[in-house]
Amino acid sequence: MTRFAPQDRVLVSPRHLAGAGIDRLADAMGPLIHLFGWPSEHERSTGRITVTSPDGSLFVNFNSRHTQGRWWSIAHHEPFWEAQFTRQTPIEAIAAVTQALPQLTGDHRHADRIPLTPLALAQIADLNHWRDDNNTFTSPDGHCLLHHTPGDETQWRFRHHVYDGFDTRWDACFTQDTPEQLVAQFFAHLSTTAPVERAFRDVPHLVQDLDAAVITPVRGAVVNPHVHHTGAQLRRAVPRR
Repeated sequence: MTRFAPQDRVLVSPRHLAGAGIDRLADAMGPLIHLFGWPSEHERSTGRITVTSPDGSLFVNFNSRHTQGRWWSIAHHEPFWEAQFTRQTPIEAIAAVTQALPQLTGDHRHADRIPLTPLALAQIADLNHWRDDNNTFTSPDGHCLLHHTPGDETQWRFRHHVYDGFDTRWDACFTQDTPEQLVAQFFAHLSTTAPVERAFRDVPHLVQDLDAAVITPVRGAVVNPHVHHTGAQLRRAVPRR
C-alpha cells in the first residue's frame, strides 16, 4: 500500500520507470526557443508544436494527439534521419537530445550548461550496470532494452514495459545516419541512477508499488531529498547482493 497522496512530489529511480513527466514537457523545447532563438509554430487546432533550426535542417515536433502515441519526433534532412519517442518516454532523456541539437549545427553557445556525454554506448551501459548481450543492452531490472541492429533502417530502438502494462509501455527509436552522439545522450540521461522528480499521480500505476522502483518524498525528509533517495537506493541494493 502506497504512503503517498496523488499530489505529493516524489523522486523516482530508475528513470525508465518514472513515466513521461507531464509537467516538465517544456524542458524539451523551451531551451531551443528561449536560449537559442529557434523559430516555433503552434497549430492550435491540433495542438501540434514545431521548432525549426535557423538553418532549416532540423525539426522538432510535439503532437500529443498522434494516433500511434508518438508524441515526439526529431527529423533532419541531408542526410535524412529521424528519432521518435512515444508518450511515456521520460522527458529528461528526450530533453537531453533536443538540447544537444544546436551543437550539431555548430552553435556552441551554452555548451557549458548542456554538456555532451563523452562515453560510447557500451561504456554508458557498463557504468550503469546494464547487461550487454550481442548488441542488446538490458537494464538491471530487465524492464528496459536497447537493441542495436547495424544495417537496419532503424538502428537503435529502446523498448520498455512492466508486465506489459499499458501505462508503462514506451519506445524510442533512431534511424540510421542519426549521430550516435544523440543516441548516447539519450542513453546516458535514461540509464543514470540519479532520480527524477514527479507528482506521484504521474508515476505509472504499475510502478507505484513495484519492488524495482525506488520512490522517496521530495518534502519531509530529515536530510536533503536526493541524499535520502540515495540511501533508499543503497538499502534496496543490499539484499540483492
